[in-house]
Amino acid sequence: EGMALPQRIVFSPEKICTDWQQRQRPGAGLLNLGNTCYINVILQCLTYTPPLASYLLSYEHSRSCQQQGFCMMCTMEAHVRKVLCSPASAILPGAVLRDLKFIGEEFEYGRQENAYEFLRCTLSAMQRACLSARRDLDISSQETTIVHQIFGGLMKSRVTCLSCQAVVDSYKAFLDVSLDIRAASSLTTVLEDCVTPKELHQKESFRCTKCEKKAAASKRVTVHRAPRVLTLCLERADQWTGTKISKFVEYPEYLDLRPYMSDTAGEPLLCSLYAIVVHTGDTCLEGHFLCYTKASNGLWYKMDDEFVDSCDIHTVLGQQAYLLFYAR
Repeated sequence: EGMALPQRIVFSPEKICTDWQQRQRPGAGLLNLGNTCYINVILQCLTYTPPLASYLLSYEHSRSCQQQGFCMMCTMEAHVRKVLCSPASAILPGAVLRDLKFIGEEFEYGRQENAYEFLRCTLSAMQRACLSARRDLDISSQETTIVHQIFGGLMKSRVTCLSCQAVVDSYKAFLDVSLDIRAASSLTTVLEDCVTPKELHQKESFRCTKCEKKAAASKRVTVHRAPRVLTLCLERADQWTGTKISKFVEYPEYLDLRPYMSDTAGEPLLCSLYAIVVHTGDTCLEGHFLCYTKASNGLWYKMDDEFVDSCDIHTVLGQQAYLLFYAR
């Protein structure tokens, strides 16, 4: 379909274990050393991402890692093991704090930062670690690492000429999806709006290769290949004013991705909510991050830095969510 096939598979998707190998109560909370809550929530959400945790707990990466110096995969492997196996009620994510600059140059220890940006930089650092020993890989092959096999999906953009109905398709890999919630009351209405065809503005003028002229056109974006783990950011900062959007946006425990796919026929594509990040505070530049995650025992817990407390799904679904994590 116009997409280049990978010349090499870095990590075989057959080796991914989508469920927990053993059931246990949640692990340790994470100490806050002053404005490090944005780090703690992302580390906890990643720790309770079943396919990632299963891979990290297998030691597969560190057994073959030849990286000199900082390696984000080795750091995450040690962190997840420490959290899930520690008898302590709370631990310090010391290695992550020490190597913050290697994860993202913009992060400054002691300064409040954004959890979504930290998530993106952490996944990028993990991706770099997976490719450190593999030079000269084509782009499609680079998108077959364990990071992309878990979090990666493919978006399809279809532009249709409104004069002759000719179509042009293009594809783009993604590790997360950011959603504009200004006009939305629920996640499903946001997603429905995303896949609704929209007429291109004049400044995005489209030159049709079939009728060989600038023509009016519409664009439709759909999920072409769904990720194993779908990460959604409900944009809480108003793009125009910078003020925080503090409204409640409804989101389901189980999400069917099928209506938002390029191919809407076939079986439902069900995803199950397993973690959310919440931001409290009046503005986006201050406040506090906490998260709710589902542990391997199938129960939900509120994780607020060093405090880990059990809760129910109704509490989870009633939050003013910022990040949502769904697993297929």
